[in-house]
Amino acid sequence: MLKLGIPSKGRLMELTFDWFGARGITLRRTGSDREYAGAVDGAEGLELVLLSAGEIPRELAAGRIHLGVTGSDLVRDKLADWDRQVAELAQMGFGHADLVLAVPAAWPDVDTLDDLDAAAAAFRRAHGFRLRIATKYHRLVRDFLTANGVADYQLVDSQGATEGTVKNLTAEAIADITSTGETLRANHLKILADGLIHQSQATLYAARAADWGNGAAVTLAGLGHRLGFDPSAV
Repeated sequence: MLKLGIPSKGRLMELTFDWFGARGITLRRTGSDREYAGAVDGAEGLELVLLSAGEIPRELAAGRIHLGVTGSDLVRDKLADWDRQVAELAQMGFGHADLVLAVPAAWPDVDTLDDLDAAAAAFRRAHGFRLRIATKYHRLVRDFLTANGVADYQLVDSQGATEGTVKNLTAEAIADITSTGETLRANHLKILADGLIHQSQATLYAARAADWGNGAAVTLAGLGHRLGFDPSAV
């Protein structure tokens, strides 16, 4: 049996159901909203597993599910060398959001990453500690800043309203997901001109570590034909 993990609630679950339904495979919850049980119609050998979007990268990496739908931002942030652990099968065309780097709008001379690097060095000289960037996406942000030569910063973890950390004086800048930028503007933040870290969307992934025996590879090949991906990518 091939296990497919999808988000267990919300708009992402509904749009995933719609995406598979448009391709002749019906996914549905069974039981109440508090039960993580589901069923599949129209695809022999496929089992539905309902998980939180954040759990799916971990379950894929461990090989406990064969396929998973989650945001590309979560896979890249949670999995080191993500492309060695999972194969990207299909971008699904929904769940779009940008991971961006934003600073206070009141910083008139900081509009680019080079400006941020200079401001961070000046901040450390003035305050004796590194400029703080609040984020939930430590791996993606750290790799991005390293690749662009930005130093003298520290990442601080934010699991709540990241946009409010600057106002609350727990960070000087942020890196967070945005769709429209309205919340950033409402919190008097601006996106750096070259501060786009990753453009995320819901994506179908396959686990390289999963057991593809006992008919799972055959089921994958059939799904590839129906869903429009190359099963040999796994």
